[in-house]
Amino acid sequence: MFRYNTYIIKHLASTVAVVTVSLTSIIWLTQALRFIDFIVRRGISFGNFLELTLLLIPSLMLFILPSAMLCSVLYVYYKLTMDSELLVLSGVGLSRMQIAKPAIIVAAGTSLVSLMISMFLLPLSYHEFKSSQAFMRDNYATLLLQEDVFNSPVDGLTVYIHDHDKDGTMRGIMVHDSRNPKTPPVTMMAEQGRLEETPQGPRFLLTHGNRQEVEKGRLSFLDFDQYTLDLSFYTPGGVNRSLQPEEMYIHELLSPSKDTEEPERLIAEGHNRLTWPFYPIAVTILCVGVLLTGELNRRGKWQRIVTVVALCALSLAASIGLLNLSIKHPWMVCLMYVNLALPIIAGLWLLRDNNLLRKVPA
Repeated sequence: MFRYNTYIIKHLASTVAVVTVSLTSIIWLTQALRFIDFIVRRGISFGNFLELTLLLIPSLMLFILPSAMLCSVLYVYYKLTMDSELLVLSGVGLSRMQIAKPAIIVAAGTSLVSLMISMFLLPLSYHEFKSSQAFMRDNYATLLLQEDVFNSPVDGLTVYIHDHDKDGTMRGIMVHDSRNPKTPPVTMMAEQGRLEETPQGPRFLLTHGNRQEVEKGRLSFLDFDQYTLDLSFYTPGGVNRSLQPEEMYIHELLSPSKDTEEPERLIAEGHNRLTWPFYPIAVTILCVGVLLTGELNRRGKWQRIVTVVALCALSLAASIGLLNLSIKHPWMVCLMYVNLALPIIAGLWLLRDNNLLRKVPA
């Protein structure tokens, strides 16, 4: 490989890495703040919270990589122009395609990474994320171990624990249940209790307490030695949940089962997962095609940069829009591939000339 190829590839690869990590970190932080409720209200440890939110990174990276590749190509080739390095390369007889080759190589590597994420890492990590999220949302063990706090895991259910022992025994328990509008509210107080997991779901075993219920102005009071509260009734998600498209592999999306409620949505997502990883190549070819067209001078570059950003943003936005349209109109799936091919064809057409215009203004 020629030395200039290695030089440009090195700068492009490092810039892509920096931009990807920076953008992913910023977006990850904004997304992670949405799940702060797991710490504040549900008592989840910071370690578990961090583990949960880190599972979002593959989906964020897949979305960010085309934009990161575009920013990197713009920055590196703009810097090469400002330092007159592109002028030197064209002066020794290199064609547009030869100068664009390092960017296309890096874009191909970026697309390969995107394809691996789309096919394997995304469904694996997102499935783990949704499973962990459901478990933390529905797991009342951490909730019931919070002392001297009135907790409301769902509307209509309030739980209070005074303290607990190391063996898991809780003392000074109050449970107020007004979830079911068809029955009067019930208040239960007990000296102690334990949370137990059963095949049917979590159960709260209360001992030495009473159950109070007011119906039509009359108080019903019942003492008990043991009372079992079915917490699975209050689990919003339930044990079984339907898989989201992001949790499925591509072959599952393209060939949905007959009992699937929205097969059009799955098929559209499957084609999107096939086309999106190749957008780093598409935006790169279009970008270098526009930047290397015309005179290699330091003036007027901002116009080409604005043009490139506008065209690539339009292509990426069209891809997202076509995904939503293809759900309602399945025949529009083919337009996803047309939208991907257009910037590639346009970029290659701009790079077709074997000679750069070497005119340098006086």
